[in-house]
Amino acid sequence: MTKRLLTGLLAASLLTACGKRAPDFVELPPPVREGDTLTFKPGSPQLAAFKVELVAGQKPAPLAVTGRLAWNEDATVRILPPLAGRLVALKAPVGVRVAAGDLLAEISSPDFGQAQSDAARAATDLAAAERTKERVARLVERGAAPRKDLDAADADLLRARAEERRTSARLARWGGDATRDAAREPDQLFRLTSPIAGVVVERNANPGQEARPDAPVPLFVVSEPRTLWVFLDVTERDLTSVKAGDRLALRTDAYPGRTFPGRLDLVGDALDPASRTVKARGSVDNSVSLLKAEMYVTVEVESRVVKEAAVVPARAVLTENGKRFCFVADGPARFRRVAVEVGVERDGKVPVVSGLPEGAGVVTDGSLLLASLFASGKSS
Repeated sequence: MTKRLLTGLLAASLLTACGKRAPDFVELPPPVREGDTLTFKPGSPQLAAFKVELVAGQKPAPLAVTGRLAWNEDATVRILPPLAGRLVALKAPVGVRVAAGDLLAEISSPDFGQAQSDAARAATDLAAAERTKERVARLVERGAAPRKDLDAADADLLRARAEERRTSARLARWGGDATRDAAREPDQLFRLTSPIAGVVVERNANPGQEARPDAPVPLFVVSEPRTLWVFLDVTERDLTSVKAGDRLALRTDAYPGRTFPGRLDLVGDALDPASRTVKARGSVDNSVSLLKAEMYVTVEVESRVVKEAAVVPARAVLTENGKRFCFVADGPARFRRVAVEVGVERDGKVPVVSGLPEGAGVVTDGSLLLASLFASGKSS
């Protein structure tokens, strides 16, 4: 009964499309199902409901997402002073290129002055302890002093050496030189230098300003802008289309028609609970210095190995029990159901990764009717 009703409805729809009034009932010849194949009688009016399109292999369009440029954190340093003080001189304006060790600012710091004094006093005490030991050693050698005096002089010398090493290391950690500073009065002038080579891209300092090591904002930011990072937000649907090592093509409204190449370095392991996206990060060559940090860009992600796939309308692919299939034409009146694997749907089309024979004709219109006939038909 179901087969008769289905064929009657199909005939009615076909006659209505031709502008004719359908009779009360038309018996259409049912197709014959043989395994995964449906065969219609030649000239059957049911064939008019099906549209077959030939598919050819083509590279799927790359995934396009929005990205944001940022400084390369592997070549960026945010500089705060290791001790408190007051800025007395700024030596590096924004935009200037500096080498590692170049002077950025001078800070008047009582803590640094104390470290200079401690190192100078320790150096003086060490020199005195060395002279004392030499004098006591000569006296002991002549029998003019007891041996215990030499032992005490040795102990004093060891303590003086330990203190000199401690104060020198503390001063060196802050950029001072105990040998140099011992020959002059402590000036309390801490010299803030750049630990890396790069460009001063940010400065939050003015003469007379107080500088603290626990300040929320760094005094200077030095970065190498020849390479930038680009951050991407990848949806769950597109997650299978991206992986570390994929090629990137960046475009921005600032330079229409120009593409900047890059590489995807990292795909996050978790979704952002607010946006439901995965954070991904890539790097882009900026040796021409045209791109700027915090610039928004459009990024196309292209897989390292791009395989050709047959791209078909999404309506041609059906799902049953979690599996995808479509119908291909094996002749003018013969259709075969084939299982396929598909990629991500974009713009109403899906790439068929596997399952379609080369040069196959795929049913794009009427696939739902074929699926109904296939399910209701009996294998011969």
